[in-house]
Amino acid sequence: MSMHVKKGDTVKIISGKDKGKQGVILEAFPKKSRVLVEGINMVKKHAKPSQDNPQGGILNQEAPIHSSNVMPIDPKSGEPTRVGHKVENGKKVRIAKKSGELLDK
Repeated sequence: MSMHVKKGDTVKIISGKDKGKQGVILEAFPKKSRVLVEGINMVKKHAKPSQDNPQGGILNQEAPIHSSNVMPIDPKSGEPTRVGHKVENGKKVRIAKKSGELLDK
């Protein structure tokens, strides 16, 4: 299963409670079609005291959101764009549909 976004991409949230916000993808879960975006979909997690966290308490952390709710940001214009594919030097690369710019580094 492949997704239109990868780890490290800057994306804009297009639906849900964080609609309109931007962030960087920290982790991608292709089998579940979900992504973890920095500062988006924050949830409270109750942690028991442990060796790492002797205090315990309530932690704020990101929860994964579905990949269909994010769009990559066009490197040229800074607007959300759809993703296209092109073969360059025998390698398949992702391009922004709006400007034709490469999304892969």
